[in-house]
Amino acid sequence: MQGSLTIARVWGIPIGLHFSWFLVFGLISWSLAGGYFPEKYPGWPVTTYALVGAAASLLFFGSVLVHELGHSWVALRNAIPIRSLTLFVFGGIAQIGRDPGSPGVEFRIAIAGPLTSLGLAGLFGTAWLLTRDVAVVAAPMIWLARINLTLALFNLIPGFPLDGGRVFRAVVWRWTGSFHQATQVASVTGQIVAFGFIGLGVLTVLRGNVLGGVWMAFIGWFLQNAAAASYAQASLRELLSGVTVAHAMTRDCPRVAGDLPLDRLVQEEVLGKGRRCFLIADDGHLRGLLTLHEVKAVPRERWGQVRVDEIMTRPDRLTTVTPQEDLLGALAKMDDANVAQMPVVAGDELLGMLSREQVLHYVRVRAELGI
Repeated sequence: MQGSLTIARVWGIPIGLHFSWFLVFGLISWSLAGGYFPEKYPGWPVTTYALVGAAASLLFFGSVLVHELGHSWVALRNAIPIRSLTLFVFGGIAQIGRDPGSPGVEFRIAIAGPLTSLGLAGLFGTAWLLTRDVAVVAAPMIWLARINLTLALFNLIPGFPLDGGRVFRAVVWRWTGSFHQATQVASVTGQIVAFGFIGLGVLTVLRGNVLGGVWMAFIGWFLQNAAAASYAQASLRELLSGVTVAHAMTRDCPRVAGDLPLDRLVQEEVLGKGRRCFLIADDGHLRGLLTLHEVKAVPRERWGQVRVDEIMTRPDRLTTVTPQEDLLGALAKMDDANVAQMPVVAGDELLGMLSREQVLHYVRVRAELGI
């Protein structure tokens, strides 16, 4: 997720904090220290309320992290990569590298999160039972037990992309045998649930609870957008089903000589023709790739002194595809490598180029033709 700060790695998965996390962490800490704990446990010093509130807030987000790690653990056991895990305003989100291969895998990954939260609720509940005589410790324990139970039950709501919505998709997938159809049904159901949250939020505001109503409507808005995006992604997968790289690649790639000075490349090709990506090849064999990213890394005053082949990305560091590869798989490769284009090769022979822009153009043309 953009705008996040990586703080750790677990099982090779980068753990990040989105900038919105700091705002929510502060709000929860303030709410606990200034409202909940003083009401439930009067008579503590102000500093005690502040420390207990901050500790409870940290443990809450730690619980959210463990919830997401529950999903990730099951996914990794089923050979599904996890690109990242980020804590943000609505809790946490794990970016899965690819879709599950079967309804059973989908179900196990989805249900792992709520089961993890239920386990945490039991753990914190047990801790509360053992520390009831020490109020400063017991207070956050019982709050965390309740909040984890709430988190588990909330995520079981059948509104995609909540965990319950993914469980529902797994059931529909098993019933229909179609992942695409299951995603469409779950996405539509998720949008209905989202609009229900928005409506309930409006009613809550009208009844006088402005903050709670706005927050509920905000959650509904987020779920609606996420469900709509999932529906669009499912449609894209269906559209590109069976399509290979050869359908969308271009064979008319700009190729430049390796000894070309960088300033000439910028003047003649980038500014003159609007090109942003160049292949460096000898006799049809790929020597390297150059994009504006590498160009911008060189100070402008040195452009006349630097040759193209000095800053190009060499073949052993490039992510490539073959023309027979599935186009959706190629897009996933781009995501994993964080690149916008890839050379298309057959053996050591350079055939062309595939870029996100070309894929979008291909999708647009098919949509216009009604294919």
